[in-house]
Amino acid sequence: MWLVSAVFAASLAAAVRFCLYKPLPAAIRQQWKLWLLDDIIKSVIRLARAMEWLGLGHHITASRRTSKRLEGTVKKLTGGPDAGDLAVSDVTFDGVPVRIYQPRTEGELRRGLLYIHGGGWAYGSPRDGAYDQGSRKMSKELDMVVVSVDYRLCPESRFPTPYLDCLAAAKHFLSPEVLAEHGVDPQRVAVSGDSAGGNLSAAIAQEIALDDSMRVKFSVQALIYPVLQALDFNTPSYQQNRDMVILNRSAMVQFWLQYLGADLSLKSYFFANQHSSNVAPEVTARLDWTALLHPKHRNDYLPVRGEGPRRMERILDEVPGLLDVRAAPLLAGPEVLAKCPRAYIMTCEHDVLRDDGLMYARRLSDAGVPVTAENYSDGFHACFSLTMWPFAFDVGVRAFADYVRWLRDNL
Repeated sequence: MWLVSAVFAASLAAAVRFCLYKPLPAAIRQQWKLWLLDDIIKSVIRLARAMEWLGLGHHITASRRTSKRLEGTVKKLTGGPDAGDLAVSDVTFDGVPVRIYQPRTEGELRRGLLYIHGGGWAYGSPRDGAYDQGSRKMSKELDMVVVSVDYRLCPESRFPTPYLDCLAAAKHFLSPEVLAEHGVDPQRVAVSGDSAGGNLSAAIAQEIALDDSMRVKFSVQALIYPVLQALDFNTPSYQQNRDMVILNRSAMVQFWLQYLGADLSLKSYFFANQHSSNVAPEVTARLDWTALLHPKHRNDYLPVRGEGPRRMERILDEVPGLLDVRAAPLLAGPEVLAKCPRAYIMTCEHDVLRDDGLMYARRLSDAGVPVTAENYSDGFHACFSLTMWPFAFDVGVRAFADYVRWLRDNL
C-alpha cells in the first residue's frame, strides 16, 4: 500500500513541478513523463534516507529494496520478459557473478559482448528490468552472446573492488576456452557499459589493451554517457546541467566520493574544484576542456580553478583514486589510449557527463583510435535504458537502435 502512496505522491509532485517550475530544456520531449520518473526516484531516495535516520540501514541498500518492489509491481503488470530463443543463465566467471544471454539456435561463431551496468557504482544489477531487457534485445537482434557483470557495489564495496570484479570477469570471458565454450568468435568481442559501467568498461579496455599476456583482446568498446574523471566538476556540461533531473551535479559528486571512499563532507570543496588545485599540469592537460571541446560545447563557460584550503593540500594523498586511471580513464596517457580498441561513445546534451565522453572521444581520436561519437541534442542521462513501458522515451528508443546498428556494422 505504501508503494502505491509513494507513486501517487510522486505523480502529484510531478504535476506541480510541471505546472509551476522552470520547464526542462525545450529540446527534451515527453517532459511530463520525465518529471514523473524523476519524482519517483526522489521519493524512493527520501524514503530511504528517512529509514536510515531511523536506524534501519544505509539509504542505498534501502533504496535498492524499494526499487526491487517497484520493479516487481511493473513485472506483474507486464508479465515479465519473453525468453524466446534465448538461453539465460546465472553463473560465475572467476568468482564474479554474471548473467549470460545466449541464442539457442545453432550457427557460426557469434559476436560476444561483456556488458557492465551503470548506477553510480551503487545501484543496478543484470537482473534489473531495464538491463535484463536490454541484454535480451542485444542478444536477439545481433545474434550475440551477452555476458552482463554483477559486480560488487557501494557502500559495501569501494574502489577498486568493482573494477577488479569486472576485470576478472573480462579476463575469464576472453580466455580462448570460454569463448569456444559459448561459440564466440575471438575476433568479435566487445566491452560496453553505461554511466558508471562506461567508466568500468573504458578502464578495462585500457588494461586489457596493455596486457601482453592476453591472447584475445576486445575488438571494440562502446561507452554510453561514461563518467571518466573526478577532477573537474565545472566542465561546461556540469555547469549547464548542474540541476538537471535524473542526475545532477550534486548526485554525481556524491557517487564519486562514495566510490573512492572519501569523506562526504568534502562535497562543497569538490563543487569548487578545490580538490584539484594541486594537480600537476601534465595531468590537468588531459581534461582541459578549453582545448578538447568544440566551441559549441564550450559555449561561454569559463574554467573554475579553485584554490583549496590547507586540508585540500593532502587530498590527493588521502584519496589516491582521484588520479588512478583505473578510476578515471580520461587521465590515461596518449601511449595507453593509442592501444585501445575502436570506440563508440554516446553522450547526451542535457547530461552532466556529456563533456567527459566528448573529451575522451577527442583524446582517443588524437591518439589514432577510430571513434564514432554520437551526441543526442534531446538526450538526458539514463535515456538509453528507457525504452520500455511505462517509461519509454523516443530518444532512448532511437539511441538504443543506433547503438545496435553500430555494433552490427563494427563488430
